[in-house]
Amino acid sequence: MELWFTERHTPNVKFSIKVDRQLYTGQSEFQRIDVFDSKEFGRFLTLDGYMMLTEKDEFIYHEMITHIPMAVHPNPKNILVIGAGDGGVVRELTRYSTVESIDLVEIDELVVEVSKKYLPTTACRLDDERVHIFYEDGVKFIRRCENKYDVIIVDSTDPFGPGEGLFTKEFYGSCNKALREDGIMVNQHESPFYDEDAAAMQRSHKRIVESFPISRVYQAHIPTYPSGHWLFGFASKKYHPVHDLNATKWNMLGLKTKYYNTKLHTGAFSLPNYVEEMLRDVE
Repeated sequence: MELWFTERHTPNVKFSIKVDRQLYTGQSEFQRIDVFDSKEFGRFLTLDGYMMLTEKDEFIYHEMITHIPMAVHPNPKNILVIGAGDGGVVRELTRYSTVESIDLVEIDELVVEVSKKYLPTTACRLDDERVHIFYEDGVKFIRRCENKYDVIIVDSTDPFGPGEGLFTKEFYGSCNKALREDGIMVNQHESPFYDEDAAAMQRSHKRIVESFPISRVYQAHIPTYPSGHWLFGFASKKYHPVHDLNATKWNMLGLKTKYYNTKLHTGAFSLPNYVEEMLRDVE
C-alpha cells in the first residue's frame, strides 16, 4: 500500500508527495503537528495538514527571509523572530557574529520540541546562547515592545488559525513601534498565483504600506509551497532594500549560502507585471 501526503492548494488543485513513513503525529493546544519522511523531499513538517517545510527546499525560504534584511541593515544587533518554531530562521541568524540577541516568539512549544527531535538540520541552533525563546502569542508580545529591535522577521503560518493575528494592521503598527528608528521588518507574504492566496497577499501588503514609509515585495521559488511562486514583504523606516544594500560588506562576511546571493537579492525585487499590478491596486 502506498502512503501519500496531499495538500489542497485550491478547490481544484492538490499537491501530493509519496511518503515512506510517518515519524510523528500530535495535537497541541493550537494545531495538529505531523512529521513525514519521503524519498523526494526528505523529512517534512505539516501543521493542520499544511506544508511548513521540507528538508530538501527549506533553505530557500529561510535564506531569503533572513539574509535580505540582514544584508541591508548596516548594524543589526537585536533581532525579533515571530513564529519560526522550526528553528530555520534562527539557524541563519546565528551565523552573524555581530548579532547580540535573538528573541524567538513562538505560540506553540510543541512545534519547537518536535522540530528539535525530528528536524535537527533546521532546529540545530536553538540552543545558541544569544537565543531567548518566549512561548506566547506574538501579537501580545510585540504590544509591550518599543524602540527595541533592529530587525523583525515574521515567519508566520498562513493568515488563519494561530497565525491570523500576524496579518492585521494593528500588528504591523506594533512592529513599527517595536523597531528602532532605522529598523526593518520582513514577513512571508503568501503567493500571488492562486486567487485566495493572492487576495491574502494584497490585504497584507495594503496594511503594511499604511504602516511603513518604505514597503517593497520580493520573490523566491519554493517548490513545495502553493504554485511554487512565493512572496516576501520588506518594510522599513529608513532603508531601501536595493539602494541601501551593501553587497561588498555582506560578501566579505564569507557566509556560504545555497540560494541567496547579493545579485539575486537585487533581482528578487523585480516582479512580474501581474504581481506589480496587484500591488499597485492596493497601494
